[in-house]
Amino acid sequence: MATPLLYKGNICGTASGGGTHANGTVYELNFKSRLLTVLHSFMGAPDGADPIGGLVQDSIGNFYGVAYRGGANNFGTVFEQSLTGEFTLLHSFAGRPSEGIGPAGSLVLDPSGDLFGTTYNGGDTKGWGTVFEYSDTVFTTLRTFDPGGALPRAGLHLQEGKLYGTTSGGYGTWYGMYGGTVFEVGVSKPLYTFTGGTDGAQPMGGLIGDSQGNLYGTTAAGGQGSFGLGNCVVFKVNSASGEETVLHTFTGPDGSTPAAGLAWDSQGNLYGTTTLGGAYGHGTVFKLDSSGNFTTVHSFTGGSDGAKPYAGLAVDAKGNILGAASAGGSATAPGGYGTLFVISPGTT
Repeated sequence: MATPLLYKGNICGTASGGGTHANGTVYELNFKSRLLTVLHSFMGAPDGADPIGGLVQDSIGNFYGVAYRGGANNFGTVFEQSLTGEFTLLHSFAGRPSEGIGPAGSLVLDPSGDLFGTTYNGGDTKGWGTVFEYSDTVFTTLRTFDPGGALPRAGLHLQEGKLYGTTSGGYGTWYGMYGGTVFEVGVSKPLYTFTGGTDGAQPMGGLIGDSQGNLYGTTAAGGQGSFGLGNCVVFKVNSASGEETVLHTFTGPDGSTPAAGLAWDSQGNLYGTTTLGGAYGHGTVFKLDSSGNFTTVHSFTGGSDGAKPYAGLAVDAKGNILGAASAGGSATAPGGYGTLFVISPGTT
């Protein structure tokens, strides 16, 4: 399940599996009653399947998202969803050489109502991924990636009129493998290239920013650990200078392998998830305050609370932390089908 979106006290989001056709759903959960409504069940063709990314919302309440596969060519789709249940297919990806394959990250909506996103593959004959725009029914491939920065797993971040993102691949010095990058759309050279050492490697999640022009995120590899793999890091990159600062290095008991981006609360604290590690090995929710103090907010047991949270978090005005776990829960299935969870102030 993807990072949830808060709307008028409800939680809206996507599930990459399940639904009538077992291809995923768009759902709405009433926060007070815990009543879940399925707004759309994906069929595969022509509407899409496996919506890995979350939702974004426009000024009149419509939601927009992507499906990783399915559509006319089984390369993924862009869609619009209303709260009344109306689903509109906006675009089916055509794949190489002109379009991408496999949009995995959430879309971003600019003030003009234009949608921007990434695909994990496709774009040209090499297939290293793309950045795309959807504006007033017109689809445009803005960028095709190369091995110097490739395979964007996350969506984009809009800050002061510029779009930033991460690639999970890109030449660093991590045993000749791909360390990943932070990039700015419209600039060919990466803003920062991860080496795979203590600075981290393979950022799978997106970015958030602050008022000083800094970008924050996590890596799914690197840091300190055995065999050069590490338990990953939380990082900050200055968007002007490209300088990286490691804010926290995971050790395992405090979490390992974060696959999503971060979220701010109203006090300037950062929150995030790890898919592994913690007290029970099933992942964590963590907090990093403005002074750099790290706290494990919750260690997932793998039982009714969930396990392996691949999605990020949302923090509401009351300080409630909301998220989704991809496994665990009370469903009677091997490993469970996952959970939606809330951590309220005073319970951490």
